Amino acid sequence: DRHEALRRDVPPAPPASTIAETAECVLCGAMFSADLHACSECGNPVSRPPLRSLMRLFSLARNHLGMTLLGFLLTLSSTAAGLIPPYVTMPLLDKVLIPFQNGIPVDFGLVRFYLAALAGASVLAWLLGWAQTYVLAWVSERVSADLRNMTYAHLHRLSLEYFGGKRTGDLISRVSSDTDRICYFLSVYVLDFATDVLMLFMTAGILLSVNLNLAIVTLVPIPVISYMVHRVQSRLRRGFSSGNRAWAEMTSILADTIPGIRVVKAFAQGKREVERFKRANDRVLHANDKVNRIWSFFTPMVVLLTDMGILVIWMFGVYRVSQHAITVGVLTAFVAYISRFYARLDSMSRMVSATQRAAASAQRVFGILDRVPKVSEPKEPVEPGRLQGAISMRRVGFRYGARPILRGIDLDIQPGEMIGLVGPSGAGKTTIINLLCRFYDVTEGAILVDGVDIRSFPIAAYRRHIGLVLQEPFLFYGTIAENIAYGRPEASRDQIITAARAARAHEFILRLPNAYDSLVGERGQFLSGGERQRISIARALLIDPRILILDEATSSVDTETEREIQLALANLVQGRTTIAIAHRLSTLQRADRLAVVERGQITEVGPHEELLQRGGAYARLYQAQFEEESDESATAEEGGS
Repeated sequence: DRHEALRRDVPPAPPASTIAETAECVLCGAMFSADLHACSECGNPVSRPPLRSLMRLFSLARNHLGMTLLGFLLTLSSTAAGLIPPYVTMPLLDKVLIPFQNGIPVDFGLVRFYLAALAGASVLAWLLGWAQTYVLAWVSERVSADLRNMTYAHLHRLSLEYFGGKRTGDLISRVSSDTDRICYFLSVYVLDFATDVLMLFMTAGILLSVNLNLAIVTLVPIPVISYMVHRVQSRLRRGFSSGNRAWAEMTSILADTIPGIRVVKAFAQGKREVERFKRANDRVLHANDKVNRIWSFFTPMVVLLTDMGILVIWMFGVYRVSQHAITVGVLTAFVAYISRFYARLDSMSRMVSATQRAAASAQRVFGILDRVPKVSEPKEPVEPGRLQGAISMRRVGFRYGARPILRGIDLDIQPGEMIGLVGPSGAGKTTIINLLCRFYDVTEGAILVDGVDIRSFPIAAYRRHIGLVLQEPFLFYGTIAENIAYGRPEASRDQIITAARAARAHEFILRLPNAYDSLVGERGQFLSGGERQRISIARALLIDPRILILDEATSSVDTETEREIQLALANLVQGRTTIAIAHRLSTLQRADRLAVVERGQITEVGPHEELLQRGGAYARLYQAQFEEESDESATAEEGGS
């Protein structure tokens, strides 16, 4: 029986790596020495060659294979058309102009033919070039859009553990700035690179067919240029990687200070934040200066070498003409071709900078895409259907890195029962609800819902049955109606209003200028804390969850607002399995049972009155809080008198 097999306890998972160094493996998440070239746990390379990162970008073009092939054919045709004019110039000189200098009349019919060929080749090259540019730009824009979508979607598949170790600004920089650099590289430089490569090979073929000796002379600068490119590209890549990290740090400062601008102003720390931003900006400037110093030497050197190559061709070509080995037309056409050949070499050398910049950005983006989610979808998923809400925790343990957070948690919760989790800060209460929501996966034991391990449910389908009300409710920029309907976007306005009424939010919403269409501001800054909390409760009510989690839902509001929220919560918890965490123990007295969490373990479970009579950990917590509140009341009365 499949369900019976799923009900059995799962063997403990191996603990996470205990290596505490400076590098993190994108594959397994293990920490290891930054001096190593590969992860000591799974053998994954620390960084992959830049060419491989770029080839992975090109592999995304398979989704647009037809247009990619069309772009390649247009590039081939456009390049070939661009090579026609010098070839036509050769007989124009040898058969028309030079004979005319020797007293032979001009054959205007022949002139018209050659000029028509030159004009036709130019128009054809322009038309093909326009089509090539449009098609390849179309492909590159869609590859870039696919990459952004893939990166953002993969971020949503990663567990909270990943985000806990990353700065918001760094992630924003990877999804926006790095993908933008990649987009620019694909839309501009890949087109030029493809044209340059084809032009080099076609030009080389024509040069060899025109005159083998002259063609060999043209190869003189190529080994030197190749050596310089090899030396420069690794230094540029390191410089761009350093610059990207500095840019991400600067973005992180913006991501920290702009949402927290009220705190910055309240503590008069604007000057310090400006200095912190300036230091980060200076690091960006330093990294860019380092790259520019390398590049400013490399680019003129390539130009010098190609100019010297053309000079050698003129010297050798004039000598061959004087020996009657080649004609003036051949030499002129050869110089025209070799000028194009060296121009393409120069263009490709200039792409080294853009290529290494794109490679550095690609490695940062693939650093996200290569990260394996620690909370993964089941291989053989079981649809949850309509859950009853029975929860069973069996010997649940959890480690964060090498640090044990929970040990041996056993707790059974009946459908519709309300359980309060109490205990000192850092005891593991929030970790329990994070595991229940599958924000993390247990490292030992199992959590069962309706007798089935929650790791067997599809993640999104399972979470749709959970309503979450946090201490600090997060509201998105948008209208009140959009925020209430966040978990159920298809909800009608009547359903939204019904949820708001049950959350006791309808009255204050109607007092706003645009009622349910009023904007809440970023993170709900236009609303008070109590109003944001009631919007959060309405949001949870609208999805009609079978399991409800309240994490300090009333801890940061005044007494009157708390009373309103408690009335709203009374509607919310009715008929639902509820797990509540609260700092004020008095708010949990209506819970069916209380579970005391101490140092990662549940030490007591029972109703409020029973736990008080036992005189154990809960009784001590309750007595300490009662005395603290009594002292605060006495102090307030003395101050009032």
